[in-house]
This record gives sequence, structure tokens and C-alpha cells, in this order.
Amino acid sequence: MTGAARPVIGVTGYGERARWGVWEQQATVLPQNYLDQVADAGGVPVVLPPLPGVQTALDRMDGLIITGGPDVDPARYGATPHPRTAGVRPDRDAAEIALLRRALAGGLPVLGICRGMQVLNVALGGTLIQHLPDVVGHEEHSPTPGTMASHPVRVGQDGLLGSILGAGTRPVPTHHHQGADRLGTGLVATAWAADGMVEGIEFERAGGNPPGRPPFVIGVQWHPEAGTDPRLFEALIAATR
Repeated sequence: MTGAARPVIGVTGYGERARWGVWEQQATVLPQNYLDQVADAGGVPVVLPPLPGVQTALDRMDGLIITGGPDVDPARYGATPHPRTAGVRPDRDAAEIALLRRALAGGLPVLGICRGMQVLNVALGGTLIQHLPDVVGHEEHSPTPGTMASHPVRVGQDGLLGSILGAGTRPVPTHHHQGADRLGTGLVATAWAADGMVEGIEFERAGGNPPGRPPFVIGVQWHPEAGTDPRLFEALIAATR
């Protein structure tokens, strides 16, 4: 990126059957609030479809957001599907993991949101809890289908999340029934729900940023695009500069 050009941010789209007007077709769709948040933070959002080879588009982009959506295929982390695991999209898994690896190799800033945090963890060798109520004993992470809930998240003082949001506890918009279990290589937890579930991950910063790792890689389990705090999007844009 040169001069005063606005950074171009790739935002992963959903491959879904959709209806508009008189049409019903397979489409690449994405909630508008992701795009609005990027634009409001000073970036130019570009929707990336879940297609083979889409990762080459990152050569013309300045950052990447991996968005929310359905469950990651448990085969990606060597697990048998839970009865409540649903909506698996192998084509999207493949495209987003390829995008993430390209972004990491190229040093691009990355923000993973909800499913995006889970993709980040799985791509680096981590595993997922396939149905959180089995572990935490409640449904507060996604109590009502089709709507965002709210619960408190504690952000630690170390790491990028702490430097962006400040340490402490705050309510966040949430809707997910899966979460991080074993963390992937090099990742550490930097935010947690009250029940102990991991809500934020990033690369370990002990001793400074390890050589070869992008300086900005964050995954959050909540949905900042659905909230009123723009700081994660602003930090992503700032990192491209």
C-alpha cells in the first residue's frame, strides 16, 4: 500500500442458497455489518468467495477478515462429528484455511471473528469443542436462534487484545455453540468468558514477536461487527499501515 490509498481488506463470504426478488440461486453472501465496519474504519472491503484458488487475491490486498458462519468440519481436526455439529461447508473450510495460510506467509494482518477464530485455531493444529453446553452446562453463548446474545468477556492485560481494548471485563455480542479446545501451535488465549471458555486468541508475544510471524493476528469468539465498539476494525486498518 502506498501514499494515502485506503487499505483493501478481504472479507470471507458465505456460499449459501439465497433468495432475492424472483430468484433463488447459490450465492456468495455476507452480513452487511462486516463491510460497514471495515468501511467506517477507513478500509475498502472486498468479499472473497469460497472458491478454489481465491487465496491468490490476497496478493492485491492489505489485510484479511475471516468471518463467522457454520461449523468447521471436524475432520479438519481429526474428530468425529457431534450430533449438534451442523452446516459443515468443506469448500469454505478449504478456501478459508488457504486464505489464512497465504496471509500468514505474506505478513498480512488477520482478524478472525467467531468461526474465523475457530478456523485460525484449526489451521494451526488446534481442536474445537463441538457443542459448548456439553462442557459449560448452559446455552448463554447462543441462547436464541437467529439473534445475538450478550455475555461478559474478560480481556487480559498482555497481548494485542489488551493493548487495543484494554484489560478488564466488558459485554460483547455473541452467537456460537462451538469454541476452541486445544490451541494451535504458537497461539495463546488472551480473553475468556466467565465460564472459562476461550474468547480471544493470538500468537504468543513472550520475548517479542517471533521472526516470520505477522505483527497482527487476532481471533475473537464474539461478534464485534454486530456491536458498537469499532476498535478491532480500526486496529486492523492501522496494522496495514
